[in-house]
Amino acid sequence: MTDTIAEHADSTLYKGEPLVQMTNIGKTYGAIRALKGINLTVNAGEVTCVLGDNGAGKSTLIKIISGLHPHNEGTMKVDGKEVSFSSPRESLSHGIATVYQDLAVVSLMEVWRNFFLGSEMVSSKAPLSPMRISEMKRIADEELRKMGIVVKDINQPIGTLSGGQRQCVAIARAVYFGARVLILDEPTAALGVKQSGVVLKYTAAARDAGLGVVFITHNPHHAYLVGNHFVILKLGEAVLDKKRSEVELDELTRQMAGGDELAELSHELQK
Repeated sequence: MTDTIAEHADSTLYKGEPLVQMTNIGKTYGAIRALKGINLTVNAGEVTCVLGDNGAGKSTLIKIISGLHPHNEGTMKVDGKEVSFSSPRESLSHGIATVYQDLAVVSLMEVWRNFFLGSEMVSSKAPLSPMRISEMKRIADEELRKMGIVVKDINQPIGTLSGGQRQCVAIARAVYFGARVLILDEPTAALGVKQSGVVLKYTAAARDAGLGVVFITHNPHHAYLVGNHFVILKLGEAVLDKKRSEVELDELTRQMAGGDELAELSHELQK
């Protein structure tokens, strides 16, 4: 399966204006500098992997792109036009959807209800208008199958699905509601090997469907399976920014592990 996931990662499937272009982005919270001089490009049909340990600045970067926090420095463009989002709804209106690690799902609700959560189809605009339940069930089932996701029963509570399956439902939901940029926040962090593989498979499917994917992770092995471009953050700054053809997994892993700092520590411990 890993070969299938990675085989298209070297090629850019879609050309044209970047979906998102961040240039010298910085963010401060009072006297605390969370990000400095970050450059990030998100192209259609590519996975841009942002790696880093806790406190590296990954969460702040997500918040800027998704509209939770505005940036203080630099410029961010969507489809070539400069923007500064003031809310998640504004980011979503530009086709940017974020799937957070803890997922915005209600465990006891059915799969189809979670698929349409917050965007339910109703019979009319009148208050308390009945939901078009049969249509929502049909659409949810069809859209999940398009992504290769087959659940036993569209009426089962989403909490009965595995963590990987729930992530995939969230990805399919974002695609259906018009996302062109998909931000995945540590989607494999709490998953085992098999379920991580499922999520990576559907990340690749979103990429091959023409979406620009931002894959946030601290796992270089998962990143290298699906990534076209890699950015490693450390203490709010980029310490590596390379295309797939410019970096090997060993270097990616070494930089994530601390690189020269780890070698220096090893030298000190051996004295």
